[in-house]
Amino acid sequence: MPTGALGRNSTGWLGMCCLITTESSLFAYLLFSYAYFAVRFGAAWLPTRHPSLLLAGPDTVVLLSSSVTVWWGERGAVRGRKGQLLAGLGMTIVLGIIFVAVQMYEWSTRPFTLTSDAYGSFYFTITGFHMAHVVVGVAILAVIFAWSAAGDYTPRRHEPVVIGSTYWHFVDVVWLVVFATFYIAPYLLAAS
Repeated sequence: MPTGALGRNSTGWLGMCCLITTESSLFAYLLFSYAYFAVRFGAAWLPTRHPSLLLAGPDTVVLLSSSVTVWWGERGAVRGRKGQLLAGLGMTIVLGIIFVAVQMYEWSTRPFTLTSDAYGSFYFTITGFHMAHVVVGVAILAVIFAWSAAGDYTPRRHEPVVIGSTYWHFVDVVWLVVFATFYIAPYLLAAS
């Protein structure tokens, strides 16, 4: 059985808060750089074919759904419902893998590359950095799933579940900003 402080006093919780803060800063720097180029060069620096919402839209729904499933699984941990916890974590892992698979397929359809121009560099760097966070999140949830299956958590002591789901929600929120930046903003810039 895991030991240590409970709730917001646990070192894991404080560590996750620090991680989310530093990773948020890194995404903010990257997105600020993209915004600088967008303001400086306007619609001229965007690719002629803007990223399509055909795959990105449903993929966004998949990722947002995963936030619901991880929350539902976390509620299972709080209520002592091991089956609900495992089902929520399992569904979240599957949805995360689907998101990554669709994103990788979408990468292969891009008419630009990482080295073709500044836009391509920003697109692949930022979406790739986000995808790496999703992969890490899936790995974290897989470990928590294994520990949950082994019966390591109780309604009183389930901090790793809360910490892992917090990281997952962070990854989903970051995607909303990335999605708005690369999939919505180009259409707005082209219209202006």
